Amino acid sequence: MSQTAPAPQAGAPAGAQAPLVVNIQYVKDLSFEVPGAPAIFSQLKAQPQVNINLDVGARRLEEAQHVYEVSLVIRAEAHEGTAPANGNGAAQSDPGAPLFVAELTYAGVFTLNGLPDNAVEPVLLVECPRILFPFARNILSDVTRDGGFPPVLLQPIDFVALWQARRAQVQGAGQTVTA
Repeated sequence: MSQTAPAPQAGAPAGAQAPLVVNIQYVKDLSFEVPGAPAIFSQLKAQPQVNINLDVGARRLEEAQHVYEVSLVIRAEAHEGTAPANGNGAAQSDPGAPLFVAELTYAGVFTLNGLPDNAVEPVLLVECPRILFPFARNILSDVTRDGGFPPVLLQPIDFVALWQARRAQVQGAGQTVTA
C-alpha cells in the first residue's frame, strides 16, 4: 500500500507543515435505545421534546508529535411534549420514561504543528470540534430517523462560547483548564 504526502498549501513555503492536520475521524461510540418499542410508536401523538447535552474532550496521544484525540460527546433524550393542561389551564411537563435515548461519541485524531502553547487549547476545544460537528450532526440525524422518529437536527454550536464557559467554570473552582 503506498502512501502519499498531502500537497503543500498554496502560498506555503516548500517543506512547511499545516498547523492543523486531521489524521482521521470516526464514530467512537454510538447507542440508540427505544425503551418502549414497539408500543410507543402507536401511542405517540405529538413531536417529542428532545433534550441535548454536548461536551468536548481532548487528550494527548503522543507527546513528541503533538497528536491529540478530540471527542464530541452528544446525548439526545426525547420525551413526550407536554401532559394535558392542569386545572388552571397551564400545560404540565412530565418527562416520564424516555421515548428514545441516543448517545454518540464522534472523535478525530489531529496533529498540531508549530502552534504556540497558548493556541493549543483553543484549537483543540474550538477549531477541532467545528471540523467534527457537521459529521456528528448528520449521524445523530440519521440514527434518530432510522429509529422511527423525526430526525434530530442539531443547531449550530458556538464552540467559542462553550470553551469560554468551561474556562470560567474551571477558573471559578480554582483549577486550570487542560486539553
